[in-house]
Amino acid sequence: MGIIERIKEIEAEMARTQKNKATEYHLGQLKAKIAKLRTQLLEPPKGSSGGGDGFEVTKFGHGRVALIGFPSVGKSTLLTMLTGTHSEAASYEFTTLTCIPGIINYNDTKIQLLDLPGIIEGASEGKGRGRQVIAVAKSSDLVLMVLDASKSEGHRQILTKELEAVGLRLNKRPPQIYFKKKKTGGISFNSTLPLTHIDEKLCYQILHEYKIHNAEVLFREDATVDDLIDVIEGNRKYIKCVYVYNKIDVIGIDDVDKLARQPNSVAISCNLKEHNARQK
Repeated sequence: MGIIERIKEIEAEMARTQKNKATEYHLGQLKAKIAKLRTQLLEPPKGSSGGGDGFEVTKFGHGRVALIGFPSVGKSTLLTMLTGTHSEAASYEFTTLTCIPGIINYNDTKIQLLDLPGIIEGASEGKGRGRQVIAVAKSSDLVLMVLDASKSEGHRQILTKELEAVGLRLNKRPPQIYFKKKKTGGISFNSTLPLTHIDEKLCYQILHEYKIHNAEVLFREDATVDDLIDVIEGNRKYIKCVYVYNKIDVIGIDDVDKLARQPNSVAISCNLKEHNARQK
């Protein structure tokens, strides 16, 4: 059985398991198993550099921004408008097949903007060019998630799930958990406040799942099982994300206002910008 099949099997078991006090330890262990398998899934094949044609773009300037979104949401048009770099745009999907860089000059700052191929559902499992796209996103300082305003919520949830699955944490800070492996002494478990999501027994079980039998763990906040797993894995990337809702010309003004008021969000229309530019 392959890694993806094992992940699906564990996810199905979690879906079947009722969430209550009696099952929280079992569910915690299952979450740890999935996290370990997803880490294995991200490892590049032996003999591979993990990049892929067109994805080895050298960092340039003072910061790197990755354009992420589903196919045909306007990423290429946005890159062209912001940087002047031509990236093929068309009404059909998957016009961008490689990573295309552009440079934004703002005052005395140079910002590298990367147009990435559209992500599809299942990207975290390697579908499409998901692994390469996500690897570039992890090397960025900011993610611009470009969304179609007419179907933004469903797409936003799917994209966030795909990025979460590979260790990208959008607009979150690292958990306030001190964790250090030791050679001897067993497991030392402490907290500076009451914990409502995890206890000492569950912490021990998750550590044992990782074959960790000597460690120091100190909770400085009321963290969850997922937070503890993130700290143990140690490969999570906490990154700022701005949600760019494109194609607002196809929705009503009330919907535009609602999208624009969401945190870390901006509403735009590349089509209207192009149309107005042609009129001039």
